[in-house]
Amino acid sequence: MKRIHFDNMKNKFWITIFILSVICFIVGIFEPIEFSNKDLNKYFLKSGFMLQALYFSRMFWYKNYVQWNKKGANIRVNSFWGKSLSFDQVKKTELNEKTLTITKNNGNEITLDLNKIAESDSQKLNEIIIKNTIANNV
Repeated sequence: MKRIHFDNMKNKFWITIFILSVICFIVGIFEPIEFSNKDLNKYFLKSGFMLQALYFSRMFWYKNYVQWNKKGANIRVNSFWGKSLSFDQVKKTELNEKTLTITKNNGNEITLDLNKIAESDSQKLNEIIIKNTIANNV
């Protein structure tokens, strides 16, 4: 059985990477500090881009990946491209054997095939969606 990598975006390491990339952008673009080597600002700017690429590529490091916050989730299970889900648009979810069906308020359905995924991970994914949907609807 394959596992899902869950990331709730509260990891201090990734927040630090993101903030560091923004600082590198600011130093590289606005040049608030005078360096004796004029090329140093270009290196700061390039470092900012590299850190941003690292930050936003996390989803592609794992075959099965779920990233969420209080507004929504990015779910990538058994596919190359993931699905983006906003919790305030979710009407209901159903977990039947190895299929998770998410029904939106407009009637559209998102079906996720959870074959070859551990049962505990399937349940955890369903619980994350239900918990955040209820929190946004209260």
